Amino acid sequence: MNVIWQNLPPANKAMLQSNSRRGSNPLLDILENVLPKTTQDAELAKKILKAVEKALLAVEREKDFQKFCRKTPVPNLQEKTIKDLEKIMTDGFKESKVIVKPMAADDVMAVEVQLPDGSDYYGEMKVDPAAPELDDPDAEDYKVKFVAFPVALPGDPENVWLLAKREDISNDEAARALEKLQAEFWESKSGQKALREGADRTFPEFMERVSVALLREEGLKRHYKLPEAVAVLRAGLK
Repeated sequence: MNVIWQNLPPANKAMLQSNSRRGSNPLLDILENVLPKTTQDAELAKKILKAVEKALLAVEREKDFQKFCRKTPVPNLQEKTIKDLEKIMTDGFKESKVIVKPMAADDVMAVEVQLPDGSDYYGEMKVDPAAPELDDPDAEDYKVKFVAFPVALPGDPENVWLLAKREDISNDEAARALEKLQAEFWESKSGQKALREGADRTFPEFMERVSVALLREEGLKRHYKLPEAVAVLRAGLK
């Protein structure tokens, strides 16, 4: 295994190595209970279960690939960085064709992985001049800075949630990520449980209940759990 892969931060390396079933999946658990009751063909049931498990794993692995691209900036679009990234992706996706292409106009590095089964993964990695080289042994210590990202609802602009976002994410990207995360949260086990217990499907309830880990995955975090009202300064105050 090459030096670049060895020096890749463990968390990022794990994202590209997620090629085995991780934990229990509700759909698989249901199928394991239902299939034996709906067919007498044990071999057919086994094949169906294996096919569904493989499909779910593919979905999860693509999510991890997208997360890797989102969370791993490149220091530049130069040839060395291209080669380093090609090696990292090749080690992470065996027997796949990897295409790395700099997109100077958008200041991103485009990455495409063509898998043996014919499916493709496509992601874009942002350029951050402060980021270390991909083969830098100290790359694990690099952390993207967070900057203020205050959020308010249209009907109550004076009530602000003092959030933060990764410095390399635009306000529009952060807003879209927050909206997506809110929708996913209410469909999750935690969200469904909260609704059954009487929670309202509202942004304030979401912000009170969403975990730090989920926000971090989207490049967000909250400074305060509860909303704070904006202080209105008096005119002429010095």
